[in-house]
Amino acid sequence: MHQNWTIQKLLDWMVGYFAEKKIDSPRLTAEMLLSFVLGTQRIELYMHFDKVIEKPKLDKLHSLVKRCIAAEPVQYLVGSCEFYSMSFKVCPDCLIPRPETELLVERAIEFLRTRTDLGSQNVCDLCTGSGCIAAAIAKNYPNCKVIATDISEKALAVAAENIAKYKLADRVKILEGDLFEPIIGQLDVRRFDLIVSNPPYVSRAEYENLDAKVKNYEPALALDGGADGLDIYRKIIARAAEHLKPAGAMILEIGYSQGEAVKKMLEDAEGFGRVTIEKDFNNNDRIVTAVGR
Repeated sequence: MHQNWTIQKLLDWMVGYFAEKKIDSPRLTAEMLLSFVLGTQRIELYMHFDKVIEKPKLDKLHSLVKRCIAAEPVQYLVGSCEFYSMSFKVCPDCLIPRPETELLVERAIEFLRTRTDLGSQNVCDLCTGSGCIAAAIAKNYPNCKVIATDISEKALAVAAENIAKYKLADRVKILEGDLFEPIIGQLDVRRFDLIVSNPPYVSRAEYENLDAKVKNYEPALALDGGADGLDIYRKIIARAAEHLKPAGAMILEIGYSQGEAVKKMLEDAEGFGRVTIEKDFNNNDRIVTAVGR
């Protein structure tokens, strides 16, 4: 790279290069890498198009571009991810939040808003990972308290940082353990108004065929749902009724082909009435909502 690389020239080059290499969202990826290297917001790149970038930063950018082309997720390269209009720290210890998961947050907030007459509500977020779901719900629905659990100590360390960043530590409590296991019924909360989860749901066969960006970098613990991808749903549904208030709800993210299987599990379980499946913007099954009796 020669000494007169401006922001505009770099963006134009990266967008073309990433498109040629079949990188997803070439412009967004280019903006994320360059704004990270420059320590600025993406929007500010377009206010300083003619700024010449000095060699040390060009060298850093060159290294990141190489890693990106080698399928390392750009979110891990820059250490953050946008989700529900919030910015979350991410690293290989936790799953990268997906846009599809925003639908779960949206439905969770909508449900809580239908019950404002109840006062402060209690929410449980199982398999919290980066804490993005718990934090997004708590930030956008202030009249609730959230208990977020995860089996991964490293993921919970990331979640703690994200919760602290948005000053939510007084309303979001994180607990290490397997699903409901670390929750003490009387001490922590009697029962929940809402249970949410984006659990591991990739089947073993699907896992073997995952994109290299996912399989080689994101934690298997947050992806592997057992032989048929449904192991964690079985465990959650088996114990959900004892942790849910009457007329409370459980909202689960699911894989694109799992809607009917998870719906049947819930219909066969004790304590649930209406069960609905909702599709995402790609017309894939994405959310199952079960309302308690």
